[in-house]
Amino acid sequence: MYTVTSYSVAVVFCFVTMLCWGSWANTQKLAGKEWRFQLFYWDYAIGVLLLSLILAFTLGSTGSGGRGFLPDLHQAEGRWLWSAFAGGVIFNLSNILLVAAIDIAGMAVAFPVGVGLALILGVVSTYMVRPEGNVRLLALGVASVAVAIVLDALAYRKLASGGGRTPGKGIILSIIAGVLMGFFYSYVARAIAPMREVNGLLELEAGKLSPYTAIVLFSAGVLASNFIWNTAIMAKPFVGSPVPFGDYFKKGSVRLHLVGILGGVIWNVGMSLNIIAGAKAGPALSYGLGQGATMVSALWGVFVWKEFKSAPIGTGKLLVAMFGFYGLGLAVLIASRL
Repeated sequence: MYTVTSYSVAVVFCFVTMLCWGSWANTQKLAGKEWRFQLFYWDYAIGVLLLSLILAFTLGSTGSGGRGFLPDLHQAEGRWLWSAFAGGVIFNLSNILLVAAIDIAGMAVAFPVGVGLALILGVVSTYMVRPEGNVRLLALGVASVAVAIVLDALAYRKLASGGGRTPGKGIILSIIAGVLMGFFYSYVARAIAPMREVNGLLELEAGKLSPYTAIVLFSAGVLASNFIWNTAIMAKPFVGSPVPFGDYFKKGSVRLHLVGILGGVIWNVGMSLNIIAGAKAGPALSYGLGQGATMVSALWGVFVWKEFKSAPIGTGKLLVAMFGFYGLGLAVLIASRL
């Protein structure tokens, strides 16, 4: 299987993760013009699993190091398979709530609040699983992100008060999504086998999973739990009338389905590279840096989707400060492993 042996390459992978995680929601914004987000989300979940299988049978099954996907799946202990699967179940609930928050409040609000909170909780929970990196710098990094979250919430409050919006529901959904999202990664990280070099080759601890197998089980958890979480939100949506299941087949064009699948593929490219990079960078840093996606998504929301174009005077200063603290937090997180 393909592995990362260079810290600089691992950081590059984490930056690609940041771009993917911060950009996939554009597909939801595009599809949302024509149908409800619950319908988009079925294709998104399919795209997540599809990409994981492609990687498992290509990068995950070639090379002399580690174990191929099928042999690794065969030797894996049940508890670790369930751990990675549970990570997908938890993530899926949090992500559906995040998509609902995007639908209500926009990318520039839902991501900084929800994913920013997930970054803080995720760095802490993954550090407890594998304590790697400078704990003081990690703490400073997450503190900077926490300040950025507060600034973004204040900016949205000004926007809501100036435009007659009700900010509560979008913010609340973002917070719940962030709390759940902050813990899914540790379930996946603890299921992945540590690597060690033996006679010049990288070997994996027996019983646990290769990164590629963990991603497949995680993705299976995403799609399987969709029949619970998404079905429930279709029946009882946060906004609007219930969404009939038949609309997925009646109203969905080939283009709309492909947009949703593309969204899932983009997100899981980021997840996969992040997991692969975690072996060298450490899970706390790789997750924390990847969640810099918040800044990317906020840039999309502010400058492309113009979500703050009607904001009152003074909102721009809050947004600039938010970007500044996010940038500082990411830089400190990188430095924590140098």
